[in-house]
Order: sequence, then C-alpha cells, then structure tokens
Amino acid sequence: VQLQASGGGLVQAGGSLRLSCAASGRTFSNRGMGWFRQAPGKEREFVAAISWGGGTTYYADSVKGRFTISRDNAKNTVYLQMIGLRPEDTAVYYCASGRTGLMKVDLSEYSYWGQGTLVTVSS
Repeated sequence: VQLQASGGGLVQAGGSLRLSCAASGRTFSNRGMGWFRQAPGKEREFVAAISWGGGTTYYADSVKGRFTISRDNAKNTVYLQMIGLRPEDTAVYYCASGRTGLMKVDLSEYSYWGQGTLVTVSS
C-alpha cells in the first residue's frame, strides 16, 4: 500500500482544512486507517482512526468535536476534516494504514505511512 497525503497549508486560527490521503493497492478497503501528527520537537501522536467500513471512529481528546475522519473506499481515500483550528494543531499530519480492519490508536498497529502534509495555524 502506498499513501499520498495532501491538503495541508497555512490557515488562521479558527479556520478549516480538509486533508486527503489517497491509497494505492487492493487492501485499502479492508484496513483500518488513521491520522497522526508530529509537531516540531515532539513525538508523533494519534489524531483519529476509522475502521475498514467507516462505521467506527475514534479521536484524540484534543481534536474531538473539531476533527472528523471519514473514508471513501470506492476512491481509496481517507479524509480528515478539520474545523476550529488552533495554533497548537500546527504539525505535519500523516495518514497510515492499519495491520487489520479495526481502528487503532497505537502507532505500532500501522504498517504503511504516507509522506505527511504540513498544517500551519497562525494566531
């Protein structure tokens, strides 16, 4: 599986962005997917995850109510809609494909990673 993340950019606090992650490979639709982020000088952290069919999602407390993860298996794409962005959301955002169809929080549960897309939120 190859993953290509896009949609990052510079936005003012309170603004919105939608990240996309396009996947190649036949196994996309039966894998859980996740979004993670890494701010400068910090470890990569979990943001959101979605099960293979999209029926189950899970969010980090820091983004709950502001971010929404979704997927379109017909397009082999997973999305992260972000609203109410804050300066502390500034990071490189990575999408990842899970080892199973379940949604997972732990980085070690993901086997393929995209290259990352930079989100910068100005105050």
